[in-house]
Amino acid sequence: MAESKLHSSVTFPSIGECESHGREKHTVVADMDGTLLIGRSSFPYFALVAFEVGGMLRLLFLLLASPLAGVLYYFISESAGIRVLIFAAFAGMRVSDIESVARAVLPKFYSGDLHPETWRVFSSCGTKCVLTANPRIMVEAFLKEYLGADLVIGTEISTYKGRATGLVTSPGILVGKNKAEGLRKAFGNTTPEIGIGDRKTDHPFMNLCKATESYMVQRTPKVQPVSPDKLLKPIVFHDGRLVQKPSPLMALLIILWIPIGFILACIRIAAGALLPMPIVYHAFRALGVRVTIKGTPPPRPEKSLGQTGVLFVCSHRTLLDPIFLSTALAALFPPSHTRYPGCQKSFTHQNGSAEQGSGQGC
Repeated sequence: MAESKLHSSVTFPSIGECESHGREKHTVVADMDGTLLIGRSSFPYFALVAFEVGGMLRLLFLLLASPLAGVLYYFISESAGIRVLIFAAFAGMRVSDIESVARAVLPKFYSGDLHPETWRVFSSCGTKCVLTANPRIMVEAFLKEYLGADLVIGTEISTYKGRATGLVTSPGILVGKNKAEGLRKAFGNTTPEIGIGDRKTDHPFMNLCKATESYMVQRTPKVQPVSPDKLLKPIVFHDGRLVQKPSPLMALLIILWIPIGFILACIRIAAGALLPMPIVYHAFRALGVRVTIKGTPPPRPEKSLGQTGVLFVCSHRTLLDPIFLSTALAALFPPSHTRYPGCQKSFTHQNGSAEQGSGQGC
């Protein structure tokens, strides 16, 4: 591999100037935050891990540590700022829990922030490598399964008896020269054709790629992310508890809302469990819950015409599914039709097989 020109003053061209055709035999090396992703901050993804694994208290700890991380990151050391985020989010967590969130929760949020120009070039190359300061355990599942990355080089976290210590292993956070050393170690004397970054600390590893094939991703505030259908495979399963990506402000609002939300949830649960089904729909509306019914409702069962009813089966693990399904059916049918004589039953087993049969009083 060519020697790194660490002190080079070369200005790299914009990623929009990179040709993406005929790259099937080429190797691309790209940074993640601000390059593959539109957003330059990794705080929201650390916050997702903190909340999903550690709950509200862990998210609060991360939020309190974020001002220190920001000061260190922008004014003293990029590496030091990321170390603070890793410690606040990961210290004491089971490694298996972090891996679980990385597979089941983070892909939905990562995929919604994919940079179109970088993805155009990245997806066209035959061999794909990602260099990132983020912990490898947090990003590898998404990068390999949904972006087709062949190699992910990231920060390695320190563990003890299956739990993260909150520290990182040598050589530390992968920024600046550490990224270049990681790339040199992985590729040896081979020179990747394309290098893509978004900041000055990416220049060392970009200088290890072909001199005329390194590109910068410029900040474009109005860029639209790649649509999910452009990924290698669709993201079908999402097991997260948050709908929006938690910025620091959003994380603060979540923490402030949780006590109020808990009380409101108890009232809504009581309404769904104790009130007669015909008025649950209206009670939910009064409590701020909007039940939207889409599609064509099933026909009403008519015993005289030999028309059977339909038993709906909920397969998701949450207990809210059958409650809302019952509410929707009560809104579609009068109370006299809430029980279907001679209905067609459908049973879904855990192994995915199904059975059908007729029965009374469904």
